[in-house]
Amino acid sequence: MTDGALTPEQTERVVAIAMDLARAGDTAQLAEFVDHGLPVDVADTDANTLLMLAAYHGHADTVRALLERGADPDLRNVRDQAPIAGALFKGADEVVAVLRAAGADLDAGTPSARDAATMFGRAHLLAG
Repeated sequence: MTDGALTPEQTERVVAIAMDLARAGDTAQLAEFVDHGLPVDVADTDANTLLMLAAYHGHADTVRALLERGADPDLRNVRDQAPIAGALFKGADEVVAVLRAAGADLDAGTPSARDAATMFGRAHLLAG
């Protein structure tokens, strides 16, 4: 009889599925994973969190759901990129607004959100 714990291989597979759900913006299924115990700030081997992937792919509802479940809006990946800078790069205006409302640090990461906004002509998204 097992204790119900996942093997490392099973855990790796669950994380990979969750990352795919974040990329696809499958908010309902991803929220179910988190609601059933997947750490909301779980990351892949490049330190991309579920929030980072959802933000980069422009899924505002998914970003909102992850933030509601306690996701850290400022966790950066191995390239020192923050979710809000990724959203600015991709032109995901609604995601930028959601992350700003959650208090994302506009000066964190390389490039920072402020720098990314300037580089990509989206400084108006950070004004005010």
